[in-house]
Parts: sequence; C-alpha cells; structure tokens
Amino acid sequence: MEIGINWLTVILATLAGMAVAMVWYSNWGLFAKAWEKQTGITQEKLRNAQGRKPFMILFVANFAAALALTIAITITSEYFNDDSIWLALTVGFAAWLGLSATTLWQHNTFEMKSSKLTAINNGYQLTLFLAIALVVGLFQ
Repeated sequence: MEIGINWLTVILATLAGMAVAMVWYSNWGLFAKAWEKQTGITQEKLRNAQGRKPFMILFVANFAAALALTIAITITSEYFNDDSIWLALTVGFAAWLGLSATTLWQHNTFEMKSSKLTAINNGYQLTLFLAIALVVGLFQ
C-alpha cells in the first residue's frame, strides 16, 4: 500500500483550523469573553506580551494536526476501501476523543482549571478536529 499526501488538502485543512480558532477565540468569537474570564488573558495582553508568536504557534500546530489527520484518514480509507466523509469524520472524532479530549481533561484537572474552561477548550478541539476531517473527507 502506498500512501500519498495531498498537500493542497493539508493546506486547506490548516486554513479551516485557523478559521475555527478565529470563530472560537477572536474578539468577536463565540467564546472569547468566557475564555478571557476563565484564563485572565485578554487579546491585548497576549499581543503585548508575545507579539505574533501565539499566532505562528497556532498555524504550525494546525498544520501538524491537519497533516496527522490527513495521514490517519488516508490510511483508514485505504484499509477499509472507503473514502466517505463519514469515515473521515469518524477518524477525526476518534482522534479527538482518544488524544485531545482525554489529555486536556487530565491536564486541566491536575492544574485545577475550571470545568468551564475545559469545556470551552475541548469544544474548540472537537470542532477543530471535525473541521479538518471534513476538509480531508471532501478533498482527499
């Protein structure tokens, strides 16, 4: 079995991930105010303290997530001979549940962060993984 990476799909999935982050956490985003209240970090504080660094890290992390999910979905699709969107979304959900949700829940519990913050961030991660998986499912 030969696995090829569709780099255009990876780039589109990365951009989808960036869009999810904007919708979730930007000043006008769905959860920006609640996230700021839970963390004590404002957009202005973040920019003043670290400049563009968080956004570069976000891009690199979304690229890595898009690449990893593209590989996982491609391997799973080849194995099951199924390139449906539903299979891609299932892989995205399983990756989120097994790798992201459990890790974030664990870290936030031991760092004594609020369950509300955990829910906000886990909701973001789920939406991120499903958005990336959707793009991969549509364009693989």
